[in-house]
Amino acid sequence: MRAMSPIAFQGERGAFSEEAARKLLGDSIDVLPCRTFEDVFAAVAEARAEAAVIPIENTLAGSVLRNFELLATAKLTIAGEVLLRIAHALIAPRGTTLADVRRVYSHPVALAQCQRFFAAHRGTIEAIAADDTAGSVRMVVEQARGDEAAIAAAGSAAIYGADILAEGLEDHHRNYTRFLLLRPEASASRIESHGPRKTSLMFVAPNKPGSLFRALAAFALRDIDLTKIESRPIEGRPWEYAFYVDLAGDAAEPNVARAIDHLREMCEVVRFFGSYPAAFSESGTKDV
Repeated sequence: MRAMSPIAFQGERGAFSEEAARKLLGDSIDVLPCRTFEDVFAAVAEARAEAAVIPIENTLAGSVLRNFELLATAKLTIAGEVLLRIAHALIAPRGTTLADVRRVYSHPVALAQCQRFFAAHRGTIEAIAADDTAGSVRMVVEQARGDEAAIAAAGSAAIYGADILAEGLEDHHRNYTRFLLLRPEASASRIESHGPRKTSLMFVAPNKPGSLFRALAAFALRDIDLTKIESRPIEGRPWEYAFYVDLAGDAAEPNVARAIDHLREMCEVVRFFGSYPAAFSESGTKDV
């Protein structure tokens, strides 16, 4: 059997993205930590990684916008998704107490999920954005300044030899991040499933009145449920936007295929990202 190449993710060992990768693909996988999202996409494009797992949206902080933009130009296919419950812990070098902490580091998306914690410590604790959650733990442990901590998964404390000062920092316990599994277009194979499936695509409609209404009507007229729509500005074209859509169904289904064909007739660009098994939600039902 051919050995599997590493799975790329943004962050350092112990990051939530690594946990998502293992939930999707199993604990035995090799992983390739990357500093930035750009590095993650490059690792797959350059065949240094077989696939990538990236966060795409969070139930508290919203969409991870940079990854939508990177998807638009990458020659990658979405092969799967997973919903990960995100529980944040305050982690510091051993011997540090909560009363000692004056600065807390973490990824900006993680900080945005813990606003109530910072509001409760306004004037005493400063939130500082960093590249990664787990990497922030490593950094504060290495610096050992005595007044710094990080927000990350509780498991990061054991990896980097730190103490957990507080848990459950997220603003709401139903805090989930949706992660995507990305594979190269040429090697991506269809993952069969017996449950509902999801399709993701991007389109650019003509910049004229009614074009977005007509584009969305391609799905509405066929009773296709849109589970998400996101707009991003088009570089070099002020006040024009690309629209990213997730829909319930598979592109192989005649109804969905006809809707996408109809969309192509109306739009200057339609980029198909893939059809894949829909993830299970907290209630045990599919996320559709």
